[in-house]
Amino acid sequence: MNTSQVVNDTPEKRRACERIEELRSLIRRYDEAYYTEAQPLISDRDYDRLFAELVELERQYPDLVTPDSPTQRVGGAPLQEFAPVHHRRPMLSLANTYTRQEVIDFDQRIRNALKGEPYQYCCELKFDGVAISLHYQEGRFVLGATRGDGLTGDDITENLRTIRSLPLVVRPVHVGGKVLADFEVRGEAYMLRRDFDRLNHQRIAAGEKPFANPRNLTAGTLKLLDPREVARRPLQLVCYYLDSESVQLERQSRNLELLAALGFPTSPHWRLCPTLEDVFAFIDEWEERRRSLPFDIDGIVIKLDSLTQQEKLGTVARSPRWAIAYKYEAEQARTVLQAITLQVGRTGVVTPVAELEPVFLSGSTVSRATLHNASFVEQLDLRIGDTVYVEKGGEVIPKIVSVDYSARPSHTKPWRMPQHCPCPHQSILHRPPGEVNYYCESPACPWQIRRRLEHFASRGAMDIEGLGEKVIAELVEAGFLQTVADIYDLPRRRDELIGRPGWGEKRVQNLLGAIEASKVQPFHRVLYALGIRHVGEVTAKLLAQHFGSLKAICSASREQLEAIPEIGPRIADSLRTFCVDPEERQIVERLAMAGLSLAEHPTKQEHAKKPLAGTTFVFTGELDSMPRSRAEELVESLGGRATSSVSRATSYVVVGRQPGSKFAKAQQLGIPILNEAEFLDILRTHGVKV
Repeated sequence: MNTSQVVNDTPEKRRACERIEELRSLIRRYDEAYYTEAQPLISDRDYDRLFAELVELERQYPDLVTPDSPTQRVGGAPLQEFAPVHHRRPMLSLANTYTRQEVIDFDQRIRNALKGEPYQYCCELKFDGVAISLHYQEGRFVLGATRGDGLTGDDITENLRTIRSLPLVVRPVHVGGKVLADFEVRGEAYMLRRDFDRLNHQRIAAGEKPFANPRNLTAGTLKLLDPREVARRPLQLVCYYLDSESVQLERQSRNLELLAALGFPTSPHWRLCPTLEDVFAFIDEWEERRRSLPFDIDGIVIKLDSLTQQEKLGTVARSPRWAIAYKYEAEQARTVLQAITLQVGRTGVVTPVAELEPVFLSGSTVSRATLHNASFVEQLDLRIGDTVYVEKGGEVIPKIVSVDYSARPSHTKPWRMPQHCPCPHQSILHRPPGEVNYYCESPACPWQIRRRLEHFASRGAMDIEGLGEKVIAELVEAGFLQTVADIYDLPRRRDELIGRPGWGEKRVQNLLGAIEASKVQPFHRVLYALGIRHVGEVTAKLLAQHFGSLKAICSASREQLEAIPEIGPRIADSLRTFCVDPEERQIVERLAMAGLSLAEHPTKQEHAKKPLAGTTFVFTGELDSMPRSRAEELVESLGGRATSSVSRATSYVVVGRQPGSKFAKAQQLGIPILNEAEFLDILRTHGVKV
């Protein structure tokens, strides 16, 4: 926005425009000083006063609001889904090394490949965060994405916009006589340990399950569909990669300096290392100093400094030849095993869990650790009262790695797997031949019921927002849920739910809306959600692609199932057992009646014949002719896709009354914009009566 845009407006509006620009410039500078440089320039009270003035002016003149205004960091309306983003350059994963010899071998490969050319390394801290990609046009932030599979990620622009240290507009920087304006930046989103602990204390006080670790919390936060929730979590950003097609860049070390000059948060802890001895000195220094950092790192990144040499060496598989990550050994903590309890999973598998004397480890307090199975406990000869060593080693759940037998109390006894399930039914535990796991075979086991419901509603399965562990436990205890099919009976019990303590009309409506939305999940996710033993996400996709429907899977013989290379006897037997179980068949029938997809949608060839195949629509504002959800259904019925965020892959943005920031972003990216009448004309052209 600039003053020329309002030259024909009233003097009051022109003055407001000028003041808005002034306030935005001031707030951006104060944000950078506070969040990136850690050097506040004004008091919180003065900052809040300026921010409130900007909010009020934008409220009075909503047409002057732009996507890069500091007020837009608070988060917009909830998203329906994340649109795919194809990376122009793949976001590669680094090969990991754990020994000095592996670093020496890496250096030898570099030396051989460069054939006598001089070279040096740029060494940086390896932040334990979530990789992200940021795109800027004309110096303004326009798109942010996850790494995804390295080739395609998710558009999380609106969520990233809430990170205070991310510059929505960069400072002008010249490179080779050109302004660096159109470029891509990559970095890591992460969370400080103190912020992670504060959020966990709040959850524990509210009776909720604490988050596992800062990295997992960061990853989960970035994939929330409501940017307003993201804005409430204090994510941090560090940037380390810069790429531009319009400006010639030369060295990684220089790029780090350019990123800082542009206003991006960068780590000051990097070093140019002309020799391998310098690299090892940097590694050794940070092995000691990493514990003093307020965030987690898990190693050092070693890169060729010359970008020309990087290009010359290229990549192998999904990793660059010119860089590696030196990973530090996983941190361990010493503590005492206070008890061994049993945990019942969704498939009935019963596993031992170590209850530990709480100990701080890798950024969080650990009080439980996995023991895998009874054989693992027996092999370690693990006993109550033992002093044990625990590590995370990249795992979400910590694990016991060794026992200090010299510290064992004299009164301890070997632990043995109980014969009965800890559930109220005390069912006898069964261990199938050839397996290490014990199973509770009681279908009425309440813990098993809860785990199965949790799995069914989880993000990778039916993705029912609001139906988490705590809610499921409450609804199972109250008799609302016994099987996954009962979830789709909840709309008929709406009044009963509203009458429960803590369940107001809005909360119930949100849950029922999420349940209704889950009915559009594709067949392979429904198949995975059913919780068939040994059928994970990948196996579910394979089965769906090969057979096309649950009916066809259940009609297949054992030999036909095993004919698929990835399906072995164990999975085939599990599928056959599921398909002939009368209780499971009844549940499947109820899910089919509820409208869930138990067969693949039309083939890609059939889908490609539809008139809107290959197009992507985004809706913003209110439509007069129909609800937005209905408009999205009609687009999809014609072969198109309806997504919630605008990106370069968007074909059309349909604008209704009171459009949001998507309208401005579409204008910024040059996406074709349709009003409601034009959208309805498209529908009528393809035979839809509206």
